[in-house]
Amino acid sequence: MGRIIVWLFAVVLGVVGATLAIGGVMLAAAGGSLYYVATGIAVLASAWGLVRRARYAAAVFGTMLAATIVWSIWEVGLDSWALMPRLVGPAVVGLLFLIPAIRSATGAPRWWVAAPAVVALLLTGGAVVRAERAESGLPGAGKVVALSGVAQDWQHWGNSLAGTRYASIDQIDTRNVDKLALAWRYDSDIKSGDLVSLEAAPLAVNGRLYMCIESGTVAALDQETGKRIWQYRGLPSGSKFHGWKCRGVAYHAAKTAKAECQHSLYMTTAEGQLIAIDADTGKQCSGFASNGVADLRLGMGAMKPDDALPTSPPTVVGGVVVVGQSISDYSSFDAPSGVIRGYDAETGALRWAWDAGRPGQTQLKPGETYTRDTPNAWGVFSGDEALGLVYVGTGNSPPDYYAGFRSTVADEFTDNVVAIDVNTGLLRWSFRTVNHDLWDYDIAAQPTLVDLAGGIRAVLVPTKRGQIFVLDRATGKPIDPVVQKKVPQGAVKGDWNAPTQPYTTGFPSVSGADLTEADMWGLTPLDQMACRIQFRKARYQGQFTPITTEPTITYPAVAGGINWGGVSVDTQRGLLVVNSLHLANINRLVPRKEGETPQSGFEGGVIKFPQAGTPYGFESYPFLSPIFAPCQKPPYSTISVFDIKTRKLVWSKPLGTAEGSGPLGIQSHVPLRMGAPTFGGSLTTAGGLVFIAAGQDRRLRAFDIANGREVWSAKLPAVGAAMPISYVSPSGRQFVVIAAGGHFAIPGPKAAAIMAYALPNK
Repeated sequence: MGRIIVWLFAVVLGVVGATLAIGGVMLAAAGGSLYYVATGIAVLASAWGLVRRARYAAAVFGTMLAATIVWSIWEVGLDSWALMPRLVGPAVVGLLFLIPAIRSATGAPRWWVAAPAVVALLLTGGAVVRAERAESGLPGAGKVVALSGVAQDWQHWGNSLAGTRYASIDQIDTRNVDKLALAWRYDSDIKSGDLVSLEAAPLAVNGRLYMCIESGTVAALDQETGKRIWQYRGLPSGSKFHGWKCRGVAYHAAKTAKAECQHSLYMTTAEGQLIAIDADTGKQCSGFASNGVADLRLGMGAMKPDDALPTSPPTVVGGVVVVGQSISDYSSFDAPSGVIRGYDAETGALRWAWDAGRPGQTQLKPGETYTRDTPNAWGVFSGDEALGLVYVGTGNSPPDYYAGFRSTVADEFTDNVVAIDVNTGLLRWSFRTVNHDLWDYDIAAQPTLVDLAGGIRAVLVPTKRGQIFVLDRATGKPIDPVVQKKVPQGAVKGDWNAPTQPYTTGFPSVSGADLTEADMWGLTPLDQMACRIQFRKARYQGQFTPITTEPTITYPAVAGGINWGGVSVDTQRGLLVVNSLHLANINRLVPRKEGETPQSGFEGGVIKFPQAGTPYGFESYPFLSPIFAPCQKPPYSTISVFDIKTRKLVWSKPLGTAEGSGPLGIQSHVPLRMGAPTFGGSLTTAGGLVFIAAGQDRRLRAFDIANGREVWSAKLPAVGAAMPISYVSPSGRQFVVIAAGGHFAIPGPKAAAIMAYALPNK
C-alpha cells in the first residue's frame, strides 16, 4: 500500500510539474514571469526523486517552497488574496511529504518540507487575519439630530430630486442597529423565475409603499405590515415583456383639489408607454394623455418591439414628467432616437422633446421623426426646481463598440450630463465625460446634487470609469479642474480613438489601478498561471485600450466602475458613499465580410453583438480562469467614503464576502471579505449608518459611515440588486426596506421579495 501511495504522489507531482513547466514556457515566451518554468522543473525533479526514493525529492520541494515564499513577498507583499494562490496550494502539497509512506521513501528530515510549508500557511493566514480586522477612518459616527421639517417618507427614487439617498432619520443608529430585525416580508405573486431582475427602490408616501415588481406592474403595500392594498398590471397578458426589469416609479401630488389622481404615480413599460396611476386607488388616471397612457413610440420612426425598453422611473420636476428610455445600442448602426421628453404631469400633454439632432427645436413638425442613432438616457435623472433644470446622463450612440459612422452631433452628446430647461426643453449646458466612446462607458448613475462650502451649488457625476466629476450645476463648468490625459492608440480600420480623455483632479478614482501580470489570480498556481498567459496574450495598455480584432482586456468593463446604483450623500456630515465594481472583460471586434449576416446570441460564455450596418461584430466574455474564477485578484467590489469638502478618502474596504461564490459556480460558504460582484446602491441616514446589499453573498449590511465598521447584517433570500430606502411609518417607527430578487448577471437563487427591517417594538 505504501508503494502505491508513493507512486500516486509521484504521478501527481509529475503532472503538476509538467503543466507548470510547459505553461511557464508559454508565459515566458509571451514576456511573462520565469517563475513557473523554474518551479515546474523543480516539481518534476522532486517527482523523479520520489520514484527513485531519493532524499533530494523532499529537499528540492522544500527549497522550491522557500523560494516561492520569497518570490511571493517580492511580487505582492503581504496582500492576503494575492498570497493565497501562490502559497496555500504548494504548502498543502508540501505537507503530504509528512505522510509516513512518503517520508519513509525519501528518508529526509521532516523539517525540510514542513518548515517552509508551515511558514507559507502562517504567512497567508496572518495576512488574512490582518486584512479581516483592518479598519480605518474616523473614530465613529458622532450623533447628529435629524433635521426638523425634513420629510420622513421617501418620495423620489433618490429620496429627493437631488438624488442624495439620505434619510434624515436617526431612530436606528450605530448604538442600536444590532437589534434590527425583520419586521415583515412581502412576496410578489409574480413568479421569481419570470423576473429578469428585481432592481426597484420603492417609494414611501402617505402610509403606503409603492413597489415596481416588473415592467408595467406596481404594488401598493401597507408601510406597517407589508400587506398589499392594490396591484396594477399595465402590460397585456400576452406581452413578451412580462418579467422585464423596472427600477421604480415616480410620484406627484397635484397642487389643486382633483376628483381623481390627487396623488399620481408614473411608470414606464417595455411596451413603450408612460402610464399615470392614481396612487390612492391603483386605477389609471383618465385625464392623463389617452386614458392614462402616453405613447412613447410616437415620433420614433421605424423600430422593432425591443429597440426601446424604458427601465428606470421618470423624474417629475416642476410639474413636468421627464422620460428617457434604453435604446438597443449594440444591434445596429441604425437605431431609434435617444430623445428625452417632458410631459405635463396633470394632462399628459407633450410639453417638449430634447432631440440632440434638432438643437433649439422642442416639438416635431408634421412628418418628422426624432433623429435616429443619438445617445439614449436609460438611468435615473435628478432635478433642481429652483434653477428649473433636469439633469440627464446620456449613453453611447449605437452601436457601442464601433463609431466609425457616428455623426458629429452623436459624438458630441455621447456620455454627457446634460442640463435641460424643464419649462422649455432647451439645452442649458452639457459636459462630456468620455471622448469618442468605444467602450460603452455610458453614464448609468443618477447625477447627484450637493451644496458645497461658500454656497456653491454642485452636481456630482459618477461614471462607469470610476471618475466622479464635480460641476457647477447652474453652468456645467468644472468646479474641480478637469485635465485631458493621453491614452493608448490604435483603433480598428475605419474608426479612430481620441488621443486624450478627461480626468478629474478632485475625488480619487474608484476604478482601481491598471492591471499587471502580478494581479492575475486563481485558486492554485495552475489556474493563476493560465490567467497570466491570457493576460500576456491579450491586448492591454491600461484604461482606454482600444478594442481591436485581437482579444483586448477592458478595465473598467461595461458594468463599471460606478453603475446605475450611483452614490449616496450624508448631507449633515458631508460624506460621500461610493460602491464600485472591479471586474475586467475580454472583448474583440470580429471582421465581417460584405453580405455576411450579423451574428448575435450567447454561446459558451461568449456574448455576441451584431452591430449590423458596420464592418464588425462584437464578442465579449468575462476574464475568467479555467475553473471560472475571476482572473484578477480580489476585491471585486469596494465601498468607499470620501470627505466632500476635501475630496479625500476617509475609508475603503471590500464589499461582500466569498460566501455566495466559488470555483465552477459552487458556493464556497467562506465568509472572507473578497468583495463580491455587486449591482445596486447605498442609503445613508442621520443615525450615522450606510445600508447596502447589492452583493452576490446576499446580505443587507449596515456600516458605521465614519470608519467602515460593519455593525449589522441580515441574510436575504436572493441578491438585493437594488437600493435600500428608509422611512418613518404612521406609527412613528423607522423602517429600512430592500428588494431581494436576484440579478440576471449574478449567479444565485431567485426571489420576488420585499424585506422590511425595524427595531423591536417597545
